[in-house]
Amino acid sequence: MSGIDAQHSDAPEPLSRSRATQFLWQQLPYIVALLLAIAGVAYTNVSHQPLTGYWEFLALAIGVVCVVTKWPETEGRESQIRLVWTQALHWIAVLVTMNIMLVSGVQQMLPTPATGLVLLTLLALGTFLAGVSLLSLQIAFLGLAMGAAVPAISWLKQSILFFLLGAVLLIGLAISFWLRQDQQPSRSSSDIDKQAEG
Repeated sequence: MSGIDAQHSDAPEPLSRSRATQFLWQQLPYIVALLLAIAGVAYTNVSHQPLTGYWEFLALAIGVVCVVTKWPETEGRESQIRLVWTQALHWIAVLVTMNIMLVSGVQQMLPTPATGLVLLTLLALGTFLAGVSLLSLQIAFLGLAMGAAVPAISWLKQSILFFLLGAVLLIGLAISFWLRQDQQPSRSSSDIDKQAEG
């Protein structure tokens, strides 16, 4: 009887692991897209060169993810064709807007790191709107996460100097406190010696 109970108690654990694995596998395209977007902005900030082809590829990849994830839910050939065409037009509009930002006249008005953030903002907006039109919570959340990454990246870039200055201040205070502690025992021993002489 105890062997049967042990088998029943072990059964739910593999099922929960397989469900968790299946859930992570389903979310993998969205996670990869978010990581690629953040990596693109990070590379643009470091190299100070806009990655035109990279952003275009990422927009097309997200468009493909939108179609592939909604394809099984779409019934009928006409609905599937409508899905493909509406997503194609949507992502072509996003690509055209991105390329307008990369025109040399506009490019001269923006520093290179800002261009990466603007392209990520456009990609985030396009992704969010695609999620809304497809009624897909995952795609809409991906767009929101990309949009939230824009101020987070700019805040982090600005706050690195603040954190560095704070660290220098703390190190300076620690050194001065440490030096003061080292000087106090020598003063007190010299005061003791003076008192003993007097």
